[in-house]
Amino acid sequence: MSDIAISTPQAQMTRTHSAVGSLRIVQTACILVIALVIVSPLFMLLIASLKDDRFQILADMGSFRAFWVSDPTFANFAEVGNFSGELAFGRYLLNSLIILALTVGSGLIVNSMAGFVLAWGSVRGRALILSLVIALYVIPQESIIMPLVIMVSRAGMTDTFAVQIVPWIASPLYIFLFYQFFAQLPKELVEAAQIDGASIFRIYRSIFLPLSLPALATVSILMGIESWNQYLWPILVTQTDYARPIAVAIATFFGQDSIYWDRAMAASVLMMLPILALYLAFQRWFVSSFVGSAVKG
Repeated sequence: MSDIAISTPQAQMTRTHSAVGSLRIVQTACILVIALVIVSPLFMLLIASLKDDRFQILADMGSFRAFWVSDPTFANFAEVGNFSGELAFGRYLLNSLIILALTVGSGLIVNSMAGFVLAWGSVRGRALILSLVIALYVIPQESIIMPLVIMVSRAGMTDTFAVQIVPWIASPLYIFLFYQFFAQLPKELVEAAQIDGASIFRIYRSIFLPLSLPALATVSILMGIESWNQYLWPILVTQTDYARPIAVAIATFFGQDSIYWDRAMAASVLMMLPILALYLAFQRWFVSSFVGSAVKG
């Protein structure tokens, strides 16, 4: 009887370890499948961009040959990376980088200042303003595009970089994100700075802004993705190649009688790299922002 009593907990422990091991195997398999589904199109895109036969690219679609290239070449990148000629994708890429940098840089300043003033400034009707900010975020952008087009046309801003930057600098979503971040910081920071005679702008610049790296990283990535993927708005407000972004330029590949799949794949890879670099540059603060929100929630 004593042997049975002793072996029973051991057997239960063995079964528990076995169940935990099986669960980990299932979890690992699920993660691998999900990762494969997400990564495989990107890998196929990269492989296709290294092939020099656009007809072979189309023929390989739907088979394992799409994930292999026997004779890789960078000729497609050389063709789409120039700044002149029929396929001046280097110019389009530069346009997108200029729009991205100015939109994100200006947006961080404007939205963070607005969020800070709502959180700690002497603002009357704070609750009403926050309600209006949230209400503006609910309104879809597509519903205000046509009035915006008329406004920028009358202002003479069409076919410029400014028309693709100025309307999207201030955003209700990012103002609210900064407001939430600043509002949860200790009140003692503001009181101590005010005792020392610091102005509201000095408190924002010297105290709160250095503490807001997670919020700045999150807004930078989200605003960068939103700006980089703009397609409908540039089509409506640009008529020439002077300020058109790369997202609009890539679409021209698929409006032709003969689709150059090799060049389109190379241009897509070039379009993907800057926004991927932006995420990698800010990923540490981006992840910490979400982890902190989850812990506090």
